Amino acid sequence: MMTDPISDMLTRIRNAIRVKADKVDIPASRMKIEISKILKEEGFIKSYKIIKDKKQGIIRINLKYTPEGDSVISDLKRISKPGRRVYVSKDKVPYVMGGLGIAILTTSQGVMTDKECRQRGIGGEVICYVW
Repeated sequence: MMTDPISDMLTRIRNAIRVKADKVDIPASRMKIEISKILKEEGFIKSYKIIKDKKQGIIRINLKYTPEGDSVISDLKRISKPGRRVYVSKDKVPYVMGGLGIAILTTSQGVMTDKECRQRGIGGEVICYVW
């Protein structure tokens, strides 16, 4: 079975939210760092930092909760998987939860949100939805 590092990242975040953890550590990769950056910019997480180790490094994500203690992230969903890639053209960029959530896409111009893709008029591979 081929493991999917992005799915692993989303699952780790989901599990950390379930147990109301403050932070979650994820093995780093360029793609995961880009995803973390978007989650931070869109206000889904407090912060993230890259911790150097002897191997690939670790991304430590500090999760964000509302004053009531609910997670800002309700869910994350992997869309494009290694076995089944999902690509969209610029006119088919998805809206998540009627615009309340975000879709993260990887494009020829880097990793970006659905909103950015629409502004720039480009499509790409839909990595995941976050809401």
